[in-house]
Amino acid sequence: MRTTVRRHLGKVVAGTAIAVASTAVMVAITLPGTAGADDKTGGGTGQSAAQTAADGAGGSVPAGVVEAAPDEGEKGKGSDPLTDDEMKRAEQLAFSRQAFNAAQNVEGERGPQRLGVELAAPDAGELDAPDAPRRADVTFYDYKTDTVVTKTVNLDTGKVENTGTQRGVQPPLSVDEQTEAARVLIADPLGAGLKGDYKDATGKELTSPDQLELSSMVYHSVPGAQPAALDKCGEHRCVRLLPKVKNGPWIDARSFVIDLSAGKVVKLNG
Repeated sequence: MRTTVRRHLGKVVAGTAIAVASTAVMVAITLPGTAGADDKTGGGTGQSAAQTAADGAGGSVPAGVVEAAPDEGEKGKGSDPLTDDEMKRAEQLAFSRQAFNAAQNVEGERGPQRLGVELAAPDAGELDAPDAPRRADVTFYDYKTDTVVTKTVNLDTGKVENTGTQRGVQPPLSVDEQTEAARVLIADPLGAGLKGDYKDATGKELTSPDQLELSSMVYHSVPGAQPAALDKCGEHRCVRLLPKVKNGPWIDARSFVIDLSAGKVVKLNG
């Protein structure tokens, strides 16, 4: 059993019974199929099912053969998932140069923050049409206006057929946004507990998000349940991070909210 790292609070916290504390507290979490980052056996003998069967038969498992992925082609057909080329083209078509330059990404740079590109549903009269056009829904977040923008691009004609904008709607965060949230927390004085717990676990200083495995939850404000500094969360892009030491334990940082729109960290009440 993995030993939970004990730090400033002197308490053992495990699984979902995690005490919210003034500093980030190291927690041991066992995920399905992973008995622990430092447990390579998955709670078993360390053998795969194939190896066990082969041993029982007195044989051995033949060496695997790695084959190159098939060429997906520049353009898919029908309801096939979008190819890499189609996703790239959809992003390029979605924004004019003027619209692109007017938006802002999570790092404060020019251009909107990419959230995702998906195959768009066909129009009602195109469901069974063999020559129905391929369309892509391109979704971005504009940090300049805190707006979710979705553009439907016709990949056959190259035209933007529809544009939808929403405020107060917060889709799951992209990898880039999680990375920026971790960077903001590490650089903030409130990130001292996170850095201390990381050092306890690894003996090394935490200086970059690249040293962590990151998951996240979008945070929405709850009237009266948090500091007033978080009242705009929901309108602003706010996140609670679930950081994990690479090949090591999880760190509980859920008492902190990173407001990516404002670039600041706030500690929750309680």
